Amino acid sequence: MAGIYIIQKPISRSELKKIAEERFGDLIKAAVDVRQEIIAVGGAFHSDEQVLLIEKHDSREEDTWGINIYPGKSGEDMIEFDSVINLKPLQNNRSRNVDDPQIREKIKEIAAKLILD
Repeated sequence: MAGIYIIQKPISRSELKKIAEERFGDLIKAAVDVRQEIIAVGGAFHSDEQVLLIEKHDSREEDTWGINIYPGKSGEDMIEFDSVINLKPLQNNRSRNVDDPQIREKIKEIAAKLILD
């Protein structure tokens, strides 16, 4: 069974493709901690990764956001901002998307730093 991996140091796109193949084929569910700039990948649900970040890596719910990563795509097509864990009414995020443009940019920056071509 596939495991959840914490990305704290850069990982290659080919390594991500292997993780994707373990579960969904062409995509990876991920939770990004925008405060600590780490990403959890490989879970069946974004919430699995979020719980791991909170319980084992001192993440906070308000700092974790769910995305889908498509390692076979590039640019804007590589990240999809769609997850139930993004429903955060107390943070004015009332959709499965990441509505705050600054948080979206921060997630993109973290992904660019940790995912190498």
